[in-house]
Amino acid sequence: MMIDFNRTQIEEMIDRIVKRTMEMDMAWNWQCGVAYYGVCRAYEKTKKEEYLELLKSRIDEFICLGIPEQWTVNSCAMGHCLINLYDATGDEGYWELLKSKIGYLQNEAPRFGDAVLQHTVSTGNDFPEQCWADTLFMAAYFMLRMGVKEGNEDLINDALNQYYWHIKYLQNKDSGLWYHGYNNKTKDHMSGIYWGRANAWAAYTMACVGKFLPENYLYPQYMDISGALDEQLTALKGIQTKHGLWRTILDDSESYEEVSASCGISAAMVVKGNIFHKKYIQRALDGIIPQIASSGKVMNVSAGTAVMRDRDGYRKITRDWIQGWGQGLALAFFSELL
Repeated sequence: MMIDFNRTQIEEMIDRIVKRTMEMDMAWNWQCGVAYYGVCRAYEKTKKEEYLELLKSRIDEFICLGIPEQWTVNSCAMGHCLINLYDATGDEGYWELLKSKIGYLQNEAPRFGDAVLQHTVSTGNDFPEQCWADTLFMAAYFMLRMGVKEGNEDLINDALNQYYWHIKYLQNKDSGLWYHGYNNKTKDHMSGIYWGRANAWAAYTMACVGKFLPENYLYPQYMDISGALDEQLTALKGIQTKHGLWRTILDDSESYEEVSASCGISAAMVVKGNIFHKKYIQRALDGIIPQIASSGKVMNVSAGTAVMRDRDGYRKITRDWIQGWGQGLALAFFSELL
């Protein structure tokens, strides 16, 4: 599937985004985890050793200064870049951190129902028995990568189980779209919003499962992942805006177009590789390129967003500032194009 783009232009934009990203002073948490995942994808696709060296320098500085003593689902997103650093350097210190994060997810992280990970953002019990689409990127996809790396079938199946139940809890089977969150205590989707970035977390990581998991057809849970992704992307095609983007509330014409969601959804389409998505990817590319400032800042990215009380809560989330997840998802999209 060939998309029409100028490779030199895309590589130049990646370079600007990477350098601006590495200037950010982010804590060891999900913002940093998504950003550095994008830097790793850029390194893998461009082979620029400079990107790896920038990342290694920052992670080593983190370790020297002190990293959190307790993990959360969100902070496990940092595991993605640690995999790349370990693969590149063989440094056992990175591996010990990776095993610590996996140990937390398997043995300590709060779960409910059929061993479904509760979304956690702090060491407190912030959202009892709630699952959020965010968990798929921060934890489930990370667990899958580690399971494949180690040849650990229990870990692979645990990761796939997270996808299976998040699909059951969060995807509307009639529309194909994903709700932001589910509350197992009240058995509802709380405000019931189809949040753009939640759909990006789901779509992008489900597409990556299909590419990353060897012999995926031998895992029954993967059939649900594949089917869920197909229906979701079909639905997302129909609500792409005239500018090639997607809105922060997908089905709300009064909510703003949001660039991190647009990058994640577009990246999912690229990874999926369905020829019928080509024109939607092209439109997205044409819409996203103008959102990259000369400084490397990805613009119009919504700030951190909990499961808000109502539509107005989502509509009013600011998009004025640079955000690590915006940087990372843009890098993922442009890197997948390469």
